[in-house]
Amino acid sequence: MLRSRAHPHAFTMRCTSIMSARLAVLLSAALLSSACEITTQLGQECLLIKQDPNNPGESTAILEREILPGQDFISFGVTDCEDLVCVRDANFAADPNPDAQAKGYCSQDCVEGSGKSGCSVTDTSVAENIRNRITCRSLLLDQASLERLRQEDPVAYRRTFGENNSPYFCAVELTP
Repeated sequence: MLRSRAHPHAFTMRCTSIMSARLAVLLSAALLSSACEITTQLGQECLLIKQDPNNPGESTAILEREILPGQDFISFGVTDCEDLVCVRDANFAADPNPDAQAKGYCSQDCVEGSGKSGCSVTDTSVAENIRNRITCRSLLLDQASLERLRQEDPVAYRRTFGENNSPYFCAVELTP
C-alpha cells in the first residue's frame, strides 16, 4: 500500500498566498476609500439635441433661435452626459448668434424635496454659478400631467420623454 505524502511546505505556501490575497484586498480597499472621489458630469457643458426630422432615429443640434428666452429646456439622449440629460434653465445666458448650437449643462433625475443634496456637483471645473446653485426641481410638467400623457399616448410619451417618469431634475435654481 502506497501512501501519498504532501510536501511539508504545501500548507505554508497555501496560507501565505491566502494572506497575500487578503492583504492586497485590504490595502486596495483602504486606498480607494481614502483617496478616491467619484466625479460626475453633473453641471458640465453639453449641446442640446432633438430628433432629426429628416432621419428618424437620429438626432440633430438645437439652434439658439429655436429656444424661447426665459424658458426651461430639457433634452434627452444627449451623449455628452453620462445620464443622457442636458438642461438649460430659464436664466441660462444664450449665445447671441441665432445660428449657434444651443448649449446647456448635464443633469440627472432627482427625488422631489432632495434640494441641493440630491444634486451634488463634484467636478470642480464646472462654472461656479452652476455648481453653487444647482438643486432638484421640476423642469417638466407636474407629476399628474406627465402621468396623464403617458396613459393617453404611451408611444408619443416615450418618443418625447424616453423612459423618464418624473418631472424632477437637477437644474440651477431660478432667480426672479
